[in-house]
Amino acid sequence: MAEKRDYYDVLGVSRNASADEIKSAYRKLAKKYHPDLNKAPDAAEKFKEVNEAYEVLGDADKRAKYDQFGFAGVDPQAAAGGGFGNMGGFSSGSFDDLNDIFSSFFGGGMGSGFSSSRRASQGPRKGEDKFMRMNISFMDACFGKTETINISVDEKCDACGGTGAASPSDIDTCPRCHGLGRVVTQQRTMLGIMQTESECPECHGTGKKIRRYCPKCNGAGYLHKRVSVDVKIPAGINSGQQLRIAGKGERGTNGGPNGDLYIEINVLPHDKFVRDGKTIYLDIPVSAVDATLGCTLDVPTIRGEVTMKIPAGTQNGAQLRLRGEGVPDLRTGRNGDQICTVKVQIDRTLTKREKELYQELKDIQDSGQGETMWQRFKKNFS
Repeated sequence: MAEKRDYYDVLGVSRNASADEIKSAYRKLAKKYHPDLNKAPDAAEKFKEVNEAYEVLGDADKRAKYDQFGFAGVDPQAAAGGGFGNMGGFSSGSFDDLNDIFSSFFGGGMGSGFSSSRRASQGPRKGEDKFMRMNISFMDACFGKTETINISVDEKCDACGGTGAASPSDIDTCPRCHGLGRVVTQQRTMLGIMQTESECPECHGTGKKIRRYCPKCNGAGYLHKRVSVDVKIPAGINSGQQLRIAGKGERGTNGGPNGDLYIEINVLPHDKFVRDGKTIYLDIPVSAVDATLGCTLDVPTIRGEVTMKIPAGTQNGAQLRLRGEGVPDLRTGRNGDQICTVKVQIDRTLTKREKELYQELKDIQDSGQGETMWQRFKKNFS
């Protein structure tokens, strides 16, 4: 029997190739050696070799095991004879969980629960979820928006319905495992008969054999597509919160559904407004005269200007509330408030008349007709 070639050599890619590079190499070789397109005597064998390599390198988990353990990490049969002297047939790749351990030693003799769980593992499985991050503007977070993004997804082939076969009649039951997807082997050891259960090497656990592959997906059962997805951003969303887009994650296996796409939101800061939950904060400059005598100002909010009254005698740092001018609550839709922090500004340049008026005010205070601020301060120490 010919020695297996390294899967990276089979696909003609480097060991640090990206997932897209591996997928691209597979599609080219699958088309090149497809038995319906290539009549060379060794085309079918090479096509099988290419599919076997991609089944491992195209799966992130299997690829990691292959990189670490070689063929033993992805094919328990490849590890036969290692680790326990003459008791071959066991490998780290065989023991996926405790059920595997009992199954390998006792062949399902501990009860039907073990063998049934192994068969269930070959059933439809949902794909892994994907995660990405999206930056949105401050105002889009406040009011919501629908954003269109472009993503890469593997979608079920519409020509074969995900079977990978040219037609339903081209799908046969695997003659080796009889459709179970698992094979049981027995070995005679010093401890007696050892029974091991592993994935069927003929059908790779599917329980099926395909005679003619679907010409559209080359037997993969799915198509790699670049699609546009509308992401509805709700009003009131905040940084760190996630949106879920169903079915746009990694592809499922054995006919299972795709995983989901999770988008983590990052709200970009505003140059004037500051947000804390539903509340908006804004610093507003107020002149010393307006703070002393009081006034009305047209104050900016996220919805436009709103008239606000500044009471007479307002101090620097005072906070005034504009009710209902904050961010909508993500669950109830009720608006939060806007808090305006007064920043009393002292004029550095005065007209001649303004200086005269300030001097007149100072003279009044110095003449004893009114108590100065400094005098009031010193009283606290007497």
